[in-house]
Parts: sequence; structure tokens; C-alpha cells
Amino acid sequence: MTSSLPLIPMNDLGRKPAFLLERLDQVARKVVNGSWYILGPHVQAFETAFSAYCGVPHCVGVGNGTDALEIALRALDVGPGCDVLTVANAGMYSTSAILSCGARPVFVDVDPETYCMDPDALATSLTQKTRAVIVTHLYGLLADMDRILTVTNQAHVPVVEDCAQAHGAIRHGKRAGSFGTLGCFSFYPTKNLGALGDGGAITTQDESIDRKLRQLRQYGWQTRYDSVLPYGRNSRLDEIQAAFLLEMLPYLDQANERRRRIAGKYKHSGVNMSAGDGPGHVRHLCVMRHKNRDAFRALLRSAGVATDVHFPTPDYRQPAVMAILGKHPQLPVTENAISQIISLPCFPEMTDAEVGMVSTALVTVSESLVES
Repeated sequence: MTSSLPLIPMNDLGRKPAFLLERLDQVARKVVNGSWYILGPHVQAFETAFSAYCGVPHCVGVGNGTDALEIALRALDVGPGCDVLTVANAGMYSTSAILSCGARPVFVDVDPETYCMDPDALATSLTQKTRAVIVTHLYGLLADMDRILTVTNQAHVPVVEDCAQAHGAIRHGKRAGSFGTLGCFSFYPTKNLGALGDGGAITTQDESIDRKLRQLRQYGWQTRYDSVLPYGRNSRLDEIQAAFLLEMLPYLDQANERRRRIAGKYKHSGVNMSAGDGPGHVRHLCVMRHKNRDAFRALLRSAGVATDVHFPTPDYRQPAVMAILGKHPQLPVTENAISQIISLPCFPEMTDAEVGMVSTALVTVSESLVES
């Protein structure tokens, strides 16, 4: 059945409020007129502001979130012969970074309620070859960092937080990006804090790692044209994107709260949502689960509601990964999760009417499938 209703979108980047568009226009003109486009004052100002926001002393702007992960691993001297533990249900980003370093990704199963890394599974996966652990705060929910760090600290293994979906998430007064040795962020336009193009950042408490990150993002330079650090590259946050992010950062907490309210409305509709609420979940994606996913999605579409699946294929079953690693692990919780997850529209600029329409559709479709 095809609906004649306009689809309520998963996201709509064209809905930024008029006052913010005006300010972005002003800062764009300021950057253009300033004639400083790479690693200028706006990048420095954003790095300072974002590190303060995250509660860490250091922040290094880079080209995108995947670069952030790879450069973070390079700063930890991850390379051939090293294993890096990660999850397989987070869209290939950490796996891509690990493989780019010449290391081997080792996949850890996830918690059945949160879909974030299971600390118990992590504990049994650590070996002498483990050089680092990448923990993804999936869908905006902070992973159980207390238990994870207890495990990794005992093994003396550094943790890299993948915070690409968790800008501003808080637990015990600490924000995403301040728990591990390094925190990696993406500012892709659909993120909770999104630029008008690509961008990324790495946070750290460690001054020596901060210096290493700054060298790695620019050819391994110690001074201009003096490359001393191997595996340096060109990965810099654009000056104009830093200026845009600096303008939008003060509104991040407000936008996150709006996302939580939207998810709360959906939850009251009785759908089976991923666990977690409050400031520890910033609802980058609003994910529910249903055993009859295809039918559920089709009925929602007929009711005028767009949906998506984040993410449909575990990393270890991606052809590019199988070609390198061969036989994949048995991760039953990951497999079960990937077969049921459905992402619903959830972005701050949604109207109350749209939220109400989605909530009504969730109830109607749920009842329809029960009756059938």
C-alpha cells in the first residue's frame, strides 16, 4: 500500500531557525573577509570552547570523525600486529579506522538492552595483543564506562571513546569524550552538533598525546616542513566549519533536550525502545525494535512516517572486512539486535504535530500487527 501523505522525514537539515541562519551567514562573511581559512583563530576558539564543554583540557580539530578515530589510534602507536577491540553494530567507522592502521579489529558482543559494548564480553576478549579498545556511545547513549574502565584499567589498555553520536551526553557529571584516554567526535551535518560539511575532533586529558595529535593531523610536522612523526597526514578542521560550530555549540544542550522529549513521546506510545533516558542519552537516533521489522516499517511508511535501519549489517559480515579477516565471530546479541532495529524520525526541528503523527502511527501500526 502506498501512502498519499507526505513523509515525515528522518531529518531535515533545511529547518535551521532563521536567527541561526543569519548568524551563520555573518560568521561565514567574517571568515571570508579575514582571509585565513586553515588552522586560524576560529579553529583555536572552537577547540578551546569544545574542550571546556567536554570537561577536558585538550581538543584537536580534524577533518572528520573517521580521521579522528584513526589519528587517535596512531597516537597510541596502534599498527600491524596489534588487536583493537570494538563492536560490530556501529556502521563500520571504528573498523575502518582500525584496518587503516594495519591493525586487526576484534569484535565484542553488546548488551541486549543498550546495544553498547558489554563489559563482561569485553573482559573475556582481552588478550596480550590488545593494544586499545574503541567504545561507541551508540545512538547517543553513553556506554557503561564505569564497568568498562574497571576492566581496561586492570589490563592497562587505553580506551578510545567513539562519541560521534553522543555530543553532550552526561553521566556522573562527566560528558562523553572525558572518560577514556581519547574521545573522538564527528561533526557530520546530521550529528547532534553538526557542521555544514565534514569535520571532527579529538579530546584528551593527556598533554603529550595532545602534542602528538597536532603533529599527526598535519604531516607529522614538528615545525613547518619538518616531518618527524611517522604516519602524519593532512586532516584539519576547516576554519569556516569551526566558525559555524562555535555558533551552534551554545544551543547543543537545548537541542539534546528536545530530542529526549521527542523520544519520550514515542516511548509512551508503547514501542520497545532501546534502554536509557535522561542526560546520559542524547538521542542522536531514536531506535526501537520489532520482531517483524519489514512489515512494521512498511506500515509506518503507508502512514507517512519515514524510517531507517542503523545499521543493517554487522562489520564482520561486510565484504571488505571478510576479505581481510575471513571467518567471522559468533555474536548472538549483535545479530539479534541488527535483525530488529528501526530508527524513527527524531530531530530538534520536528514540529509537535509531526511528533504527534508519528506517535499515533506507532500505536496504530502496533495494534494492526498484533491483530494480524
